[in-house]
Amino acid sequence: MENNLGRRGFLRLSGTAALTASLGTAALTACGSSDKKSTSAKPGRKVRLGFIALTDCAPLVMAKELGYFAERDLDVELIKQASWPATRDNLLNGQIDAAHALFSLPLSVASKIAGTGSTDLKIAMVLNNNGQAITLKKDFADAGYADLKAARGLLEKKSPTLAMTFPGGTHDTWLRYWLKATKADLSKVKIVPIPPPQMVANMKVGNMDGYCVGEPWNAVAVQQDIGFTHITTQDIWQHHPEKALVTNATFASQKKDVLVDVMGAVLKAAKWLDDLDNRAEAAKTIGSPQYVKAPAKDIAGRLLGTYELGADLGEKKFSGDQMMFFRDGKTPAPRRGHAIWFLSQYQRFGLVKGDLPYTKIADEIILRDLYEEVAKKEGIDVPGDDMSPFHVKLDGTTFDPAKPKEEAKRK
Repeated sequence: MENNLGRRGFLRLSGTAALTASLGTAALTACGSSDKKSTSAKPGRKVRLGFIALTDCAPLVMAKELGYFAERDLDVELIKQASWPATRDNLLNGQIDAAHALFSLPLSVASKIAGTGSTDLKIAMVLNNNGQAITLKKDFADAGYADLKAARGLLEKKSPTLAMTFPGGTHDTWLRYWLKATKADLSKVKIVPIPPPQMVANMKVGNMDGYCVGEPWNAVAVQQDIGFTHITTQDIWQHHPEKALVTNATFASQKKDVLVDVMGAVLKAAKWLDDLDNRAEAAKTIGSPQYVKAPAKDIAGRLLGTYELGADLGEKKFSGDQMMFFRDGKTPAPRRGHAIWFLSQYQRFGLVKGDLPYTKIADEIILRDLYEEVAKKEGIDVPGDDMSPFHVKLDGTTFDPAKPKEEAKRK
C-alpha cells in the first residue's frame, strides 16, 4: 500500500488546504469567544482547547455550552483546527493547551510515523468509543455491508485510492485493519490523508474511492447520494477508543489543577450526552456553523444509533454501541493496553520497522494516575482492565497487551 499524494489534485476548501493542511499546517481558526459565564475566572484559569469539526467533539462543546466549564471557574475558548497535523503542531508549540484529538495521534508522533518521536503529547482521558465508519463510493456497492469477500474482489479489480485523516491515526488504523481482514492484494491500493470536513467534497469530484472518518461525514455522503457506509468501526472493534483529550506536557505538569477541572467538566458533559434524550439537542448545538457546520439531521440519526447505509442497503441500528461518551465510566478511562495495541498495529502494517518500546511509550503518554485521581474526585468508578486482554470483533482475535510482538507478526 502506498501512502502518498498521488498525481491528482485534491480540493482546497474554506481557505485551508485539503492535503497541504493535512501534512502539517499549523493554521487554526478561532471558534466563538470565551465562555461568557467565566468572565470573572481567576487568573490562570484561561484554557484554549482545540477541536476538529466532527460529531465526537461533543463533550468539549457541550461542557462549554451547558456551562460546565464555567461552574468550575474556567474561562474556556474552543478553537477549531484545520487538520490533525495542525492540532498536533499547535499542541506542541503551546498555541492550545489541550484538544479533542485522535487517541492514537500521540502514539503516531512517539513512533515517528507523524512526528519526531516525542512523548510530550499526553492522553488524559478518552472522549468517546465507536462511531466512525468506512465509506465507499457507489461504484463499490456490491461490497454490501461488511462483506469482506466481496470487498476483496472489488479492491483487487479497481486499484482504489482511499483516504484517512492522519498517518498512524485511528482512521488510518481502522482502514488498514479492514484492508488486512479482506485479504486482498493491497499492492495497488493508495492511501492518502485528507482533513475530515473535506472528505465528502473530494470524493464527490472523484479524487478518491472511499475513506475512513468520523461522523457526520459518513452520513453526509449517504445523504448526498455519493457513497454508502460499508462498515462501522464498532463492527471492527466494539467499544474501541476513538478521540481523547490530549494535552501537552507543559499544561499537564504546570497547570494540573486546571486540567483536573477541565476533565471533571468534560466527564459531566459525557454523562449528559449518554442520556439519549439529550442527543437531538446535542446534534443541533454541535451542528452549528462555529462547530461542525452540518445539518442536525445528519448528526442526530447516527448519534441515536440509526444508520441509513445508502446504496439501497437499508438501515442498521445500534443500541449501546453507537457513539458512546461515558458508558458508566467505561469509556473515559484511558488504557495502556489499548495504546500498546495501536503500536503493535503500526508494526503489523509496516509503518514502523523494528521493535518499539511498547510499555515505555504507553507509560509516558497515558496519564492513567491522573485520570484515576479525577475519577475518584468525581465519584466515578474506574474499570480495572488497564492491561487486560480484549477481543477485536472483525477478525475474531484476542489481543494480550503483554504479548504485543505476537500481534505485530500476525498476517
